[in-house]
Amino acid sequence: MKLHILAIAAHPDDIELSCAGTLIKHALAGQAVGIVDLTQGELGTRGSAALRLQEAQDAANLMGVNVRENAGMADGFFKNDEAHQKQLIAYIRHYRPEIVIANAIADRHPDHGRGGRLIADACFYAGLRKIETQRDGAAQQPWRPKRVYHMIQDRHMEPSFIVDITDTFEQKMAAVRCYRSQFHDPASNEPVTYISTGGFLDNIRYRDAVVGKRGGVQYGEAFVTEHMPAVASLDSFLLPELP
Repeated sequence: MKLHILAIAAHPDDIELSCAGTLIKHALAGQAVGIVDLTQGELGTRGSAALRLQEAQDAANLMGVNVRENAGMADGFFKNDEAHQKQLIAYIRHYRPEIVIANAIADRHPDHGRGGRLIADACFYAGLRKIETQRDGAAQQPWRPKRVYHMIQDRHMEPSFIVDITDTFEQKMAAVRCYRSQFHDPASNEPVTYISTGGFLDNIRYRDAVVGKRGGVQYGEAFVTEHMPAVASLDSFLLPELP
């Protein structure tokens, strides 16, 4: 299956919190969208790896993505080295995305910044024909995505651009709430964490509203790119006016 967009992130729920509205928007437009989670989030304080995998699949079904895979890397301990790069290159060459969305290039959680660099490096190396990889026993051909865009996660970064997710914001939040073990649940007896406090999901709404306001829309998701894209004309920046 060839994908138009492949979103890759360190943990299940990274995608939902930071770029689900964008993925849903492209899926609704009929474009092929997929997700690869690097780890199972097994070091998470709440829930379990098995439960997190089920929550991730529930969220994927709600978002309408074509495929979601888990690379099974070690949560907290994966590295940006040859072995992990080649593992990720095999996914990139298999799905042949035009666009890759990756973790933030720096963030509160060390896995996010390390994941963002690993993903960006693997996207470049995937285009080198002398790096050999296989999938299902067959040799793969080189493939380099045209663009790599980094999510903005916990830490504020100045965005390179903003995607209008006004029409898909509520569906995004429904996907986030699929991670029932991770976020606020008054009936839970598990330890309270940074993301399970009562106001955390409210902060996601406020963040996307502030980002949207900067772009002149109700809700937005912001991205950073290390390689500035060109546009066909100034009209590419025009959006319909809000009522």
